Amino acid sequence: RGEYVGIMGASGSGKSTLLNCIATIDEVTSGNIYIAGKDITKMTKNQLSAFRREQLGFIFQDFNLLDTLNCKDNIALALSILGVRPGQIEKKVKDVAQELGITQILKKYPYEISGGQKQRVACARAIVTEPSLILADEPTGALDSKSASMLLDNFEYLNEQKGATIVMVTHDAFTASHCSRILFIQDGLIFHQLHRGNSDRKAFFQKIMKVVSDLGGDSDHVL
Repeated sequence: RGEYVGIMGASGSGKSTLLNCIATIDEVTSGNIYIAGKDITKMTKNQLSAFRREQLGFIFQDFNLLDTLNCKDNIALALSILGVRPGQIEKKVKDVAQELGITQILKKYPYEISGGQKQRVACARAIVTEPSLILADEPTGALDSKSASMLLDNFEYLNEQKGATIVMVTHDAFTASHCSRILFIQDGLIFHQLHRGNSDRKAFFQKIMKVVSDLGGDSDHVL
């Protein structure tokens, strides 16, 4: 609870599958998944729906925006489902859009914007409800450096100030350096981990790169 965890590993190692199981998108064939002391594999459909709606924010690698809604309504939908009042919805959407630099595209539809802009809208939708658990699958993959930095700063704020738990899959060592702990996965198993501890971001980045180097050379091959 309250951690900011990064997951790294080669393509096909099981990173996204792990995230999907935690998000209840995929069902586990054996074993159990405990979140905040509750076994989500034992939940009823109604309990799972409430868990996704009230506690979970998911940033998908392929965005999963609704093409029939403009960007503003895509973000607002999560708040509407929670029963947030219209005036509050307006303010929350405005605030998160400003933080992620998407104010100017709120009235546009997903098919009218770039991949990077879609990713920022998807991120805004995931964090606008201030969920207790945020799952992010390559959240900075389609973003430019400025937008990526803004998103990661927002993640840190939610983690440090709001107590949100963040689990993020990434191939990028710089993105991973924002986390407090990194899990390296191989063939579906955790085979190494790094703790940031009291290290600053630059020092933690160097630690991550050293692990990458020790595990096989360049980051493109290992991660």
